[in-house]
Amino acid sequence: MNIGLNTQPTPANKAAQSRQGRISRRRSDIKIIADMLRIGEKGAGKTEIMYTANMSYSQIQKYLEYLVNQGFIHKVDLDKTMIAYQVTESGLKLLKAIDSLVAMMEPSMPEQV
Repeated sequence: MNIGLNTQPTPANKAAQSRQGRISRRRSDIKIIADMLRIGEKGAGKTEIMYTANMSYSQIQKYLEYLVNQGFIHKVDLDKTMIAYQVTESGLKLLKAIDSLVAMMEPSMPEQV
């Protein structure tokens, strides 16, 4: 599922996506969101999320804005200079749903005899 956070819609991107098909080596928006939600379960700052989830500054800005606006992450002011991001109940439900879907979609490994 692509919610438009990972790429800019340009003619070049659209052509590349059609050539690549549905399978890509890069992480999908969903996997990035799941990584961010996992990191934010106990609360984390923007820099911690960015480095732990291996994201650029522009990516973290887009994804955090989306997740906060959708109510999956809550912005917490720790003091006048520090802000943390905490996953909401809705965000935990989303993470659980993503994990379930990913587990169902992974090919099962054949038993080795």
